[in-house]
Amino acid sequence: MQEFITKSVEETTQKAAELAKSLNKGCVIGFLGDLGAGKTAFTSGFVKGLGIDADVSSPTFAICNDYIGENSRVLHYDMYRIESWDDLYSTGFFDSVDSGAYILVEWSENVFGALPDDSIIIRIDKLGENERRFTVMNKAEAEEM
Repeated sequence: MQEFITKSVEETTQKAAELAKSLNKGCVIGFLGDLGAGKTAFTSGFVKGLGIDADVSSPTFAICNDYIGENSRVLHYDMYRIESWDDLYSTGFFDSVDSGAYILVEWSENVFGALPDDSIIIRIDKLGENERRFTVMNKAEAEEM
């Protein structure tokens, strides 16, 4: 388990970019955090860290945003409205897990059982208006919390 604190959106995106460069293609990251915690800001930094030039936005209504770069692809899911296995199947999530793309999942607690066992879980806690604590752990550690 690893923790870090950021004090601005810029610092959050920088930390996310650093993390992106250290992870293997095809990894799945599940986010835990309230509205406005910084999940989309983190994703923006992650995408930029992979060298993808894209305007990252929350996939709230699209369910999945797809960011494609020269050497990498990021699938950014929002599982807020997913309430059943049928809902989850309709998103294409299961097909994407084997696609080799980086998969980032907001509201991952709604689909936690469907996340691969080797998923990385990032819990984001708001400490202040711009200050956030990020706890990076594996899925088994998150299950114990």
